[in-house]
Amino acid sequence: MSTQLQTSGRIESGTLIEVENLSTHFSTPRGVVRAVDGVSFTLERGKALGVVGESGSGKTVLSRTIMGLQPRRGTRLGGSVRFEGKEILGLQPKQMRGVWGKEMAMIFQDPMTSLNPLMKIGRQIEEPLRNHLGMTKDDATATAKRLLQDVRIPEAERRLQQYPHELSGGMRQRVMIAIAMACGPTILFADEPTTALDVTVQAQILDLINEQRRERNMSVVLVTHDLGVVAGHTDEIAVMYGGKLVEKAPTRRLFAAMKMPYTEALMQSIPKLEEPSHTRLATIPGRPPDLVNPPVGCRFSPRCPYASDKCREEEPPLIPTADDPSHSYACWYPVGSPEYLEARARLDAQKVKVA
Repeated sequence: MSTQLQTSGRIESGTLIEVENLSTHFSTPRGVVRAVDGVSFTLERGKALGVVGESGSGKTVLSRTIMGLQPRRGTRLGGSVRFEGKEILGLQPKQMRGVWGKEMAMIFQDPMTSLNPLMKIGRQIEEPLRNHLGMTKDDATATAKRLLQDVRIPEAERRLQQYPHELSGGMRQRVMIAIAMACGPTILFADEPTTALDVTVQAQILDLINEQRRERNMSVVLVTHDLGVVAGHTDEIAVMYGGKLVEKAPTRRLFAAMKMPYTEALMQSIPKLEEPSHTRLATIPGRPPDLVNPPVGCRFSPRCPYASDKCREEEPPLIPTADDPSHSYACWYPVGSPEYLEARARLDAQKVKVA
């Protein structure tokens, strides 16, 4: 890596982020939207966490809340977010300016709307370098050029003089990564970084983020709706549904022994290469819950084929598995349990009758 911009004195290992019972509620004309509702997790330095769930599950709100990017008006925050041992939840924007860019950075979902269309690429990369690191104009320009080279943008010097609309979607996303990497952040939030990109470019962007993480010993929170995206690029996966954490486990463990039926449904909805073309895709029936009036009990119960009366009446706690405390889930009848197997057998029998 040609550009070394990490600040000194940072911890090289140990817990970086501690999130405890975090909630983000929005006041609306319809009522209070419980977008994030009691989420807890920790993230170690240099590790990658994938946050997975459907649209509206609270993934983006969670990452923006941790970074302090939520609007102040009509927003009620609760719980705790500790960054390197210091409480940062609820800090004013003026207090967070020393954290944004320098300690925490975000790759936003749509680079075309995140990049300033009226500013040249070079100026947009140089601004954080000059504001946070105090670089001169010449040093910032030279560093911006190296950053574009690091994210594998050809003709870097010429690209500095171009506007966002002159670049392809993949190049714009690389520019967003260069801006996020500019000040050597300790943690990077990547919010659906491969949306609207073709499969080849998606793989390149994910590999690039992974490479930067390893070289900088940087933590990454990768937000996506696709379990396939996080499979080879994260150390742990947290599955969100209805504003809550419903399963969390090391990546390999989750794929090998998932417990939450919602996680299983997400997995089944991934297209499979071995299936013949025009095979009907598996879908999750129903709609995500209304977070103004969420269902009683398990929030996934109205859509879960294995739900019982207990699921519809009592909310399951997030508990660790008996054989691995690093794997936790929130389900009364987890995948593989006798009750689950019995319910699945009934469903299979019904399918045979219909056929």
